[in-house]
Amino acid sequence: MSDRNKEDDGGEAVRRDRREGISRLAERTKAIVIAPVRTGRRGAEGGEGTSIRSPEARLAEAVGLAAAIDLDVVGAYVVRLSATRPATLFGTGKVEELKLAVSTEEAELVVVDHPLTPVQQRNLEKAWGAKVLDRTALILEIFGARARTREGTLQVELAHLNWQKSRLVRTWTHLERQRGGFGFLGGPGETQIEADRRLIQERIIKIERELEDVKRTRGLHRANRKKVPHPVIALVGYTNAGKSTLFNRLTDAGVLSKDLLFATLDPTLRQIRLPHGGSAILSDTVGFISDLPTHLVAAFRATLEEVVEADVILHVRDISHPDAEAQARDVEETLALLDIDARGRDRLIEVLNKIDLVDPERRAKLLAAEDGEGPVAVSAVTGEGIDTLLARIEARLSEDKWQVRVAVPVTEGELVAWLHRATEVVERRDADDAVHLLLRVPPRQKVPFKQRAGRYIEGAPSRAGRRAAAP
Repeated sequence: MSDRNKEDDGGEAVRRDRREGISRLAERTKAIVIAPVRTGRRGAEGGEGTSIRSPEARLAEAVGLAAAIDLDVVGAYVVRLSATRPATLFGTGKVEELKLAVSTEEAELVVVDHPLTPVQQRNLEKAWGAKVLDRTALILEIFGARARTREGTLQVELAHLNWQKSRLVRTWTHLERQRGGFGFLGGPGETQIEADRRLIQERIIKIERELEDVKRTRGLHRANRKKVPHPVIALVGYTNAGKSTLFNRLTDAGVLSKDLLFATLDPTLRQIRLPHGGSAILSDTVGFISDLPTHLVAAFRATLEEVVEADVILHVRDISHPDAEAQARDVEETLALLDIDARGRDRLIEVLNKIDLVDPERRAKLLAAEDGEGPVAVSAVTGEGIDTLLARIEARLSEDKWQVRVAVPVTEGELVAWLHRATEVVERRDADDAVHLLLRVPPRQKVPFKQRAGRYIEGAPSRAGRRAAAP
């Protein structure tokens, strides 16, 4: 490759990184991470008084978020607050103490793991002489760096604009129209902040329309998938719980899986095979996190529709994490925003992942607790428990299917082929004059099945229970 081509490729790479919201310079940015923790209410609590995590766990997660965009974290501190200050969040003494740390470490960026008002952010930046990001801004930066598809980019931009709209401040006043109307009788003209807000709102409306097209397209894709009865299984869970690793284990898809928060953002769908020959579509979605901004959830509604429409939801949990219970609660709260009852067991299966990282005694207890109804313990890395998980998925999908035996004449080859596509063939026996099949018919295929193969039914159909999982 010529030097000219190399320069062009390098320039394109830099431009691409900038479009994604993070330049190569960010990889060398020194940052300090601060986790404010309220004290005096229910012990040590998070900024909103609702967290059940330890201060150290909150700090570790914040450092992980900073590492997700390749920041060089040179300092990390838990700051306990008895009360928050409207102007700076922290007290005067603490602001000065942190200013010394910023100066000593020569940090260019300070990440505050707490929501900041525009006034607080501006005052802290002036006091510390460094750029300040709160938790929401940091998550938006990560999402911007991870988005690869046009859908993902639009959703991130929408979330960022909604966040930015509420943080406009009165700058560039020299660009304001000082007076409108006719002559001296008109009132004040449009201020620059009003113009900025109008431009942002116009862009938001445009993106929302484009996302409606995305939602419509995804709806058409789901409608096409329903014509061929492949049920959809959605993976959900806290970020870095091992969803993508489990996805790769079940599908051999090669999706990026790293020990990194929000390693994957855009949804991926692949086909998987069930133990008795049936097929299903497995969907890997964006991971959840505590204090996820509601407007970010709303922006990703088009992507999360895959979860809403799924036949079975696998809630993947990192059982080796010390805050596994708190993470599970955060996922349940996010699912509730999507009108999904995470505690209802009609279509949700709890998957306790990373059992290879727990001690042998606890691992043995988790595996022994498998009863066909409760959580399923697995290791996506070693493959342990995967067969049990697939059997549970198949049993759950079979609960609402009709089981029926048919004897199709050998001359009806096209019908036999359709039955293999449209239903789950549990058992097949070929005779001289007919093909004898034991089928599980999904509810949405019941009418087409009766129209095309109803005359070949050998006996009255019955509900397929769990005992019908085996041929």
